[in-house]
Amino acid sequence: MAVFRVNCRGKVLEIGERPLIMGILNITPDSFSDGGEYLEAGRAVAHGLAMVREGADLIDVGGESTRPGAQAVEPEEQIRRIAPVIWALARETEAVISVDTTSSTVAEAALEAGACLINDVSALRFDGEMAPLAAQTGAPVILMHMLGEPRTMQENPRYVDVVREVRDFLAERIEFAVAAGVPRSQIIVDPGIGFGKTAGHNLLLLRQLAQLGELGVPVLVGPSRKSFIGKVLGLAAPGERLYGTAAAVALAVAAGAQIVRVHDVQPMREAAELAAAVRQAGGAAAD
Repeated sequence: MAVFRVNCRGKVLEIGERPLIMGILNITPDSFSDGGEYLEAGRAVAHGLAMVREGADLIDVGGESTRPGAQAVEPEEQIRRIAPVIWALARETEAVISVDTTSSTVAEAALEAGACLINDVSALRFDGEMAPLAAQTGAPVILMHMLGEPRTMQENPRYVDVVREVRDFLAERIEFAVAAGVPRSQIIVDPGIGFGKTAGHNLLLLRQLAQLGELGVPVLVGPSRKSFIGKVLGLAAPGERLYGTAAAVALAVAAGAQIVRVHDVQPMREAAELAAAVRQAGGAAAD
């Protein structure tokens, strides 16, 4: 497997054989799984530090829910929620901090507070200033596939060939970012599990995830507690989907995902590392 070195504004992320774990830190009242749990800054910081102790390599901080049907949150409110948390985490941990936003105003404030990576679920489509900001600041970007936008993305999503269409979309967004001045070496892609996709679409993307490796950039997958797991296993509550998430994480890593974005860091780190060991088996003498 190729090894990528992403310069995160002075911190080098080595992305390769060992899967990296991105811990989810939602500072929102309405996220689908943990909305409201970490809305208070002190609780959010404590949870972020706890995830680092459990093995998170990155902490993804967001102040706006992107669950199906979610309403937009003004940039000023997002900044009010996330900036103090990012500032504190950046000074208390060496983990890479990313900001989960589609707003260049929010991203700029987050970078000033100490974040170093932009996770844009719109793949630089919703805000024309986001690509120039990434180019000017040198911040790496995560480009995610989403059909439509959060309020409408789950209204009867349709594809002729979901894997090919997701791959082609991400290839186009990579070229867009490069043309805007973002080095290819600073780009990560995400197929957008659960973003404008049925359970069947998500399962196909996991099964054929290796095709995204052909894009020549690191691949991130975020299956954590998603509804497709609930549909397959008959589990209505997101908090009940721990074991299903572990299976999805293991399958994603076995298929080539180099970063997994999760709520439950320690068990998913273990699942990811074992899957990586199986993937690599035969490449070195067994212990």
